[in-house]
Amino acid sequence: MPTVFLAISPQGLKEAVQLASPTGSPIWCGSDAVSESEFQSLAGQSVTRFIYPLKDEPADVIDDALATIEEHHPGATIWVESHRTKA
Repeated sequence: MPTVFLAISPQGLKEAVQLASPTGSPIWCGSDAVSESEFQSLAGQSVTRFIYPLKDEPADVIDDALATIEEHHPGATIWVESHRTKA
């Protein structure tokens, strides 16, 4: 079963690229994870950029992004970047 990465931040995208590069796994990210020009430099690495941001967005935005990924990669495991801070 393939793994698809969903990167939320620029750092998460960098990590996802490193993790996905050996297998060529698909990576999706928000518009705020990479600039348009930086995105162009990722050509050939199977990176898809949403036209909307994901960082600090409510859960329903992430859920919509996950639903889109599932439409394009049915049955795939989706790795989602997450950062939790202590209260």
